[in-house]
Amino acid sequence: QVQLVESGGGLVQAGGSLRLSCAASGGTFSSYTMGWFRQAPGKDREFVGAISWSSGSQYYADSVKGRFTISRDNAKNTVYLQMNSVKPEDTAIYYCAATARFGILGMASTERIDYWGQGTQVTVSS
Repeated sequence: QVQLVESGGGLVQAGGSLRLSCAASGGTFSSYTMGWFRQAPGKDREFVGAISWSSGSQYYADSVKGRFTISRDNAKNTVYLQMNSVKPEDTAIYYCAATARFGILGMASTERIDYWGQGTQVTVSS
């Protein structure tokens, strides 16, 4: 059974940085696309970015492009979300996600996700 476990959330000041981790287990992830979504209070869950586990290719939502970076460590089966120059509007619960059916461009819809993590809270103070 595939499991995704996020960590690294917390409180950060606007303009600061934070790194989230997603430890994956229970599957062979070389053919998966991994990604991050977020959900702010009262809003729908939205796509943040995705990475191909095999090639390392990445794709980002316009709202985070140039500020957030996704990377992966194959040896540790872990995906990271480096968040720089954070803004109060980045405040949300951040979810790690995985799909075996779609690539980085096709992952942007929640209906296309096969596995979700439990989420980690990120709060950006102004």
